[in-house]
Amino acid sequence: MSIRIAVIGAGIMGADHARIVAEQLPGAVLQVVCDAAPARAREIAERYGARDVASDPIATLSRADVDAVIIASPDDTHATLSLAAIDAGKPALCEKPLSQRPDECLAVIDKELAQGRPFVQLGFMRRFDPAYREMKSALKEGVIGRAVMMHNFHRNVEAPANFTGQMAISNSAPHEFDVVRHVLDTEYSAISVFQPGRLSTAGVGAPVFMVLETHDGQLVNIEVNNNAHYGYDVRGELVGELGSVQLASPVHTRLNVGRQAATRYAADWRPRFADAYRLQDQAFVAFVDTGVFPADAATAWDGYRAALVAEAGILALHERRRVTLDRLDTPRLYLPRQGAL
Repeated sequence: MSIRIAVIGAGIMGADHARIVAEQLPGAVLQVVCDAAPARAREIAERYGARDVASDPIATLSRADVDAVIIASPDDTHATLSLAAIDAGKPALCEKPLSQRPDECLAVIDKELAQGRPFVQLGFMRRFDPAYREMKSALKEGVIGRAVMMHNFHRNVEAPANFTGQMAISNSAPHEFDVVRHVLDTEYSAISVFQPGRLSTAGVGAPVFMVLETHDGQLVNIEVNNNAHYGYDVRGELVGELGSVQLASPVHTRLNVGRQAATRYAADWRPRFADAYRLQDQAFVAFVDTGVFPADAATAWDGYRAALVAEAGILALHERRRVTLDRLDTPRLYLPRQGAL
């Protein structure tokens, strides 16, 4: 029997999820597209063959003909809709962030703990990216020895008019916060945040440079530059005692013309992480079907940890000091191989 999925939110990511469900997920059906703008919901539904449209997300969650939901609505609705999905007994794939507020993340965690099972798979899709997966495997298999450092940078073409250095930490960097934790299998103990003095840090999209320390003694640096201008560009290198492993972006062609060789950069993140989104959504369908939470997927607890690191990073930026992070015990529900339905 096909798994009937409702996509809540028909913006850029909602439309992409609708396409993936409709075209790339055998065993899944795009049942409903829900958006506060009915015309937008209808447009995406017609484009990808959804069976119905809606404008009320809570009512959509309660429908008997919906087995699971993908939450791609605005960020400030994610925690509320995740709670509603749990109340409705529906597994949810929720785009990041679960919330930028740690207390809202805890509310979702508490509700899952009360149910004794996870409902929310959080959309930190880089965990499914083949390049990051190979990096993690190289570390786990001992190919590069023990991890010493990890370098990361995250560049966008142009920041929105309201984008600040603080937002670079709370909106962009959580992908790195999460995937580094996942690759290194550790937690952060402290964060420091810097901005270059040669640029106006009060300007839109001013770069931030973060240095994080882990409880296992590794150093991690993350550059976020939302005004790089030349294209969307994510890179990373994991340095071990015996060698290193670098991410390689999927590049299909190189242009040779006029005595020059060139490769193109994408305008945004979707081409770079197309495989990651597809594999993530496939894992979600398997979760709904089997009740076994995907081994590599992010949980509500991971969303909480990312929110805590971002909160500490914003404090470090404003107060210009190193901020420490408390050790926390992971609830048993979120430990590996826990949480089957």
